[in-house]
Amino acid sequence: MSEKPSEKSEMSELAFVREHLHERIAPPELSSHIGERIRAAAVRLGWRPTRTKDIWYGDDRVSIKPRELRKIEEITGVRYGHAELSEIDALIARADTILASRGEGGGSPVLAALRALVGAADRP
Repeated sequence: MSEKPSEKSEMSELAFVREHLHERIAPPELSSHIGERIRAAAVRLGWRPTRTKDIWYGDDRVSIKPRELRKIEEITGVRYGHAELSEIDALIARADTILASRGEGGGSPVLAALRALVGAADRP
């Protein structure tokens, strides 16, 4: 789990790939043995078993290569960063709405928009 509050809203590439290995590439329904699930994931992805194991367990020394991330996205149909992009679009839309309201509720619309953005960035 994340140690810093700012990390809660962002998922690292390693965490993204690890989660998808566990839930979509080699889900628990595949086998009750972790080793079998890791081997199955390695075969499905075309990765070395040791590499797959390191990613499976979230070894901090591992960095995800772009081609590995693309392979996960291709198999799962889920794009890395999609959730963050949607959240940013929603924040921009909210800021536009506040700016268009001409400061209803007191204060400058620019300050209201900034408060909304800062408040959204600060939430867990």
